[in-house]
Amino acid sequence: MQISYTFADSTLGKILVAGTEKGVCAVSIGNDAPALEAELRAKFPAAAIDRAAVNDSRMRRWSAAVIAIAEGRISTSPPVDVDGTAFQMRVWESLRKIPVGKTKSYSEIASELGASGASRAVGSACGKNPVALIIPCHRALRKGGDPGGYRWGVERKLELLEKERRFEARR
Repeated sequence: MQISYTFADSTLGKILVAGTEKGVCAVSIGNDAPALEAELRAKFPAAAIDRAAVNDSRMRRWSAAVIAIAEGRISTSPPVDVDGTAFQMRVWESLRKIPVGKTKSYSEIASELGASGASRAVGSACGKNPVALIIPCHRALRKGGDPGGYRWGVERKLELLEKERRFEARR
């Protein structure tokens, strides 16, 4: 597998966007570019991983789309190239159907998938989401509206939700 990656700055911090010929395979958010790169390499140990060339138009487009999502200027999501269990894939598809500016509880998502009582499994799938922002796991909350956890920090989750609410209010 050949993976190219790039970094972009956002109000959320550094964002690593990595992709294959098929689509984005990883989006990570953090404060330390070397740590994000090390995480990418650990996740794909058998892949050939290189930093994208400055003139790589595909990676520039994908990165710009991810940054637009991060900054509340929602754009078309880039294609994804992700693997997961059958249940994870169903959860991730369900998350992509939650409208911008809206949220659902982990238990609501589980019920919609015909898996009532599997809210913890939904939360686990959210935590394993390989493409933050593109698959909007930040839109999944605990019952009652508590934000619950977020792999990239609860503060970032709340910031994303607020940006999406403001975006929808302007529409």
